[in-house]
Amino acid sequence: MINELLWIGFAFFNFIIVLFFYKLFKKEGLFVWIGFSTVVANLQVVKTVELFGLTATLGNIMYGTAFFVTDIINEKYGKEEAKKAVWLGFSTLISLTIIMQVVLIFIPHEFDIAHDSLQTIFGLLPRIALGSLVAYLVSQYVDVHLYAMLKTKFPSDRALWIRNNGSTMISQLLDTLVFTSIAFLGQYPLAVWVQIFITTYVIKFIVAIIDTPFAYIAKKMHANKE
Repeated sequence: MINELLWIGFAFFNFIIVLFFYKLFKKEGLFVWIGFSTVVANLQVVKTVELFGLTATLGNIMYGTAFFVTDIINEKYGKEEAKKAVWLGFSTLISLTIIMQVVLIFIPHEFDIAHDSLQTIFGLLPRIALGSLVAYLVSQYVDVHLYAMLKTKFPSDRALWIRNNGSTMISQLLDTLVFTSIAFLGQYPLAVWVQIFITTYVIKFIVAIIDTPFAYIAKKMHANKE
């Protein structure tokens, strides 16, 4: 039960930090967080844990904050700014992937102590790396457009939870489908792939619910100035 309690607390802590960035640095802080979260999520995904009887990775919370931030940007600054944030995150992620693959090519010194660890973290299988990049770009773009559409249909502040949860839960479903299909379909029996797909989405679904009250807090920040 320790992992579950720690995970819930960790989720709240991540969203609090996002609000902290927004409070101090406004829109610029949100853009910084997009780049930061895409990198950190892909570092955390290497570690697997057991949560609620399911095998899960730790990257889902941080990855969820990226969708949360694009929703805030979409809500406060519009769809075009949200698209910029998506491309910023994608550019950061692909730059990290390319740079670290080159780093791994260097022959380590005989007394080097870091190469094997870096190989474990960044020496991802090409299918997994490709799956992560494609899933991020596709799902984030869907999230941005879906949020904008929901905002026109449900424009009131009270309906913010519909825009936030509706766009995120659908785009996260697409993200999970694209990633698990590219990375694992054909690598595992179909029944195993289905289990991976379901458990991954359930975790992301929970994260999307947790971020709802934080969306209302973010909505009120800088309201008079912006």
